[in-house]
Amino acid sequence: MVSIEDYGEYETEWCPGCGNFGILKSIKQALVNLEKDPHEVFIASGIGQSSKLPHYLKCNMFNGLHGRSLPPAIGAKMANHELTVLAVAGDGDCYGEGGNHFIHNIRRNPDITLIVHDNQIYGLTKGQASPTSEPGMKTKIQNHGVFNTPLNPLAMAISLDCSFVARGYAGDVAHLITLIERAINHRGFSLVDVLQPCVSFNKLNTFKWYSERVYKMDESEYARDDQVHAFAKSLEWGEKIPLGVFYEKGKPVFEDNFDALKSSTLVKSKYETEKVNELIDSFV
Repeated sequence: MVSIEDYGEYETEWCPGCGNFGILKSIKQALVNLEKDPHEVFIASGIGQSSKLPHYLKCNMFNGLHGRSLPPAIGAKMANHELTVLAVAGDGDCYGEGGNHFIHNIRRNPDITLIVHDNQIYGLTKGQASPTSEPGMKTKIQNHGVFNTPLNPLAMAISLDCSFVARGYAGDVAHLITLIERAINHRGFSLVDVLQPCVSFNKLNTFKWYSERVYKMDESEYARDDQVHAFAKSLEWGEKIPLGVFYEKGKPVFEDNFDALKSSTLVKSKYETEKVNELIDSFV
């Protein structure tokens, strides 16, 4: 029987009241609810306050470079596809520096869950605008206000036919737990974009601001594989902000393309050093 205690309790470096705490709690509880033992879980991250999350969990983890949470996640999944693999990143980390990996992993459709801490600001480097910052937001660098068009990650993912697209809110842990559970259970690339207030540097998109706007979509009112409806819903932002599963579709999974993975995992495969030595010798 898996318990919360199995995932440990660690001192964090996050600011008191940070939305990251709600995400950490949601991930831990979702893994417990799904009866995932820590040794069965691998979490990869990049750089940022969000990417410190694996440090505060007892499980397999890899802390990589800025914008590079997905490459080690795929490496782990290919080496041992029996693992439950998650990648965590911030909006700047994933949609900015790591945007290329985000796009092309949607195309590959590996069985990985990507959880993005979307606080619309760069928190680790003390408050610069991110790809999802609101127009007009003033920061230490953008002191005249942000003028770039914000990136809409849900619309991008849905337009690329991502197999699972959802949005949660760090202020509603119970709902976020269910979304993460569903994302992990979905076989394919799953995006969970989490609205995560930054209490230190984003004074616009606060818990109060979100709580006055977010609402849970009624999934009985639409087909989750309706791409046109999902895309239209992803454009809704402002006075009302929808939460829930926008799009879900069964698609071929990246790992299924490799015959070597059908009988066993790569980590359990027998090493044939003779063939490797022959290959090396051929270059001499």
